[in-house]
Amino acid sequence: MRRDEPTRALVAEHRLHANDLILPVFVQDGRDAAHDVPSMPGVQRLTLDRLLPVAEECVARGIPVMALFPVIDPALKAPDGREALNPEGLVPRVVGELKRRFPGLGLLTDVALDPYTSHGQDGLVDDAGYILNDETVEVLVRQALVQAEAGVDIVAPSDMMDGRIGAIREALEAEGQIHTKIMAYSAKYASAFYGPFRDAVGSAGNLGKSNKKVYQMDPANSDEALREVALDLAEGADMVMVKPGLPYLDIVRRVKDEFRVPTFVYQVSGEYAMLKAATERGWLDQDAVVLESLLAFKRAGADGVLTYFALEAARLIQGR
Repeated sequence: MRRDEPTRALVAEHRLHANDLILPVFVQDGRDAAHDVPSMPGVQRLTLDRLLPVAEECVARGIPVMALFPVIDPALKAPDGREALNPEGLVPRVVGELKRRFPGLGLLTDVALDPYTSHGQDGLVDDAGYILNDETVEVLVRQALVQAEAGVDIVAPSDMMDGRIGAIREALEAEGQIHTKIMAYSAKYASAFYGPFRDAVGSAGNLGKSNKKVYQMDPANSDEALREVALDLAEGADMVMVKPGLPYLDIVRRVKDEFRVPTFVYQVSGEYAMLKAATERGWLDQDAVVLESLLAFKRAGADGVLTYFALEAARLIQGR
């Protein structure tokens, strides 16, 4: 049954399609600008006009959703992350224009304050630097409403505050945003694989030597992930996510087996950077390892994958 390609294709248990993929992109203010992210070769921070062709290719390739991550002017960052609540801010403006031009392209937006805070944390902090859970949830609710009112399809709370899914769901319903879906970052680990992302959105310097271990999950824990997912589903999440990806395939499998709900996984910036570094040095075949790594997520039980390789993978799947 493995002798030739037609037979292998006939009995393959899992397949990767373009519609399994979500493309994360970094958007910045300005015009006609594209800035490389040094720790993520091939990834750029784009102004809206430079992002439009990327969105167009997503539509053409059948990639159903693009995830937006803002790169905010440092002058707009503050301890309370107030720019996240600006209805005329970068994310609402980008969402509005993308929806006008590409109404069939799904848009996912990040609900968290780290791109907007001067200290780089995902929420508000007290004088000692400890995260303030309930006060942060109040701000996240307002951020999610701003995004929903701009027309986003999916809000994705990535902050890991307790109770934020229920609060956001209640607020969306109360404001008539009944079609806005919630993809909860339910099992988000305090991982060392996030470094290049923080470089990309400009939060690494703000975070300094601090960390996020008091609210993101301990990489040593597995059962805890199931408790976190159960809480988010009970509070109204439509979809759940495990983050990072390849080092946490066991968590993806456990979540899918336990809950049988739409389950997503994020192939994070550090995973991307590792593969790019090895392939650029000729140590690995990029096309082969990209598709193999993405197929591993499907085999583990993921319904979809957020990956910076999304366009490249779609081109490979479709024979360019």
